[in-house]
Amino acid sequence: MAITRYVENDQELFEVYVHENIGEGKRFQRRKRGIKTLKKAQSIEFEFRHEGAKLKEDGPTYKWEKWFEVCMESMRMQFQPSTVACYRSQLTKWIHPHWTGVDLDTITKSDVYDLIFNKCEGFKTQFTKRNILKMTKRIFQMAVEEGILDRNPCTGITVKVSEVDSKVLTSLEVDIFLNEARKAHHRFYPVWLMALMTGMRSGELYALQWTDIDFDGRTISVSKAWNSKCGFTPTKTRRSRIVPISEDLLAFLRERRIANPAEDEFVLPRLAEWEHGDQARVTREFCVSIGITSIKFHDLRATFITNLLARGESLGRVMSMVGHSELKTTNGYLRKAGVDVKGGTDKLSYKVPKENRGLILSIVNRP
Repeated sequence: MAITRYVENDQELFEVYVHENIGEGKRFQRRKRGIKTLKKAQSIEFEFRHEGAKLKEDGPTYKWEKWFEVCMESMRMQFQPSTVACYRSQLTKWIHPHWTGVDLDTITKSDVYDLIFNKCEGFKTQFTKRNILKMTKRIFQMAVEEGILDRNPCTGITVKVSEVDSKVLTSLEVDIFLNEARKAHHRFYPVWLMALMTGMRSGELYALQWTDIDFDGRTISVSKAWNSKCGFTPTKTRRSRIVPISEDLLAFLRERRIANPAEDEFVLPRLAEWEHGDQARVTREFCVSIGITSIKFHDLRATFITNLLARGESLGRVMSMVGHSELKTTNGYLRKAGVDVKGGTDKLSYKVPKENRGLILSIVNRP
């Protein structure tokens, strides 16, 4: 609050403090203490705010590219390097050519719409277009939060994208998949098995160490991930979680621990394809070779989720095990598992006709 009460020498006094952003990273600050009445404090506050507004109006405004750099510096303190690098590369490619040199506060909703839907030609997919709009909206929202803009010009603009229906393996296909991989001594077998038995993300599996596994408590502590750009980082949601270990998986992990050298800190093998991000291709090619649904590596996680939900596991427990930050994310798998509609046709008032197995007579017209 701009006006605060305080007591000094048994007398009630008022303090006025005004702190505002007036553009180009500059701040306007005014403070006055020892004011004897609220009315006088309100009058001083009005004068301070009027002075700040005048400086803001007369002062320089941010150009798009200048504010973009301020945002990148701020995001660098909050997000993973890969996220910041994505913002920089994508917006530099698609937005900078059109808005460099443009005052931030002159960009309108119509300007955003025209840029996204008309000027930025070459988007490969609607997903790319939607992501660029999302990134641009964040840049403007940061300006709103800092008091540089009154409103976000991206508000109300949407890009319609057809839902991509990720594939999952059936229980029978999972059995075929794992049995064939084990018989072939496939290098990815232990990785695929862990993905299907825990629902962990690829980067979380790559970062998994033996110290993360509690054999007595039969749990896995998931607190970190790995990617080729940033190395080891916190999990996607930046929260740790616990994944229970089934009896089958416990036996597998114990055998693997005995077979691996004591100095090997990681649970799963360091595979070149995995390190270079080719795990989706390897998974898809193996599925095709054994004649089951062609899936990507991440679909193993979806298979884990839908399999549990289809067998009655609670939404909350699945959400906790897989590390979803929002319930709606886990809830989206209910449709894929068919749980939300299961038994929905049992109440139909009509039935499939029964076959009449009585004697059938053939009537033939004889000449």
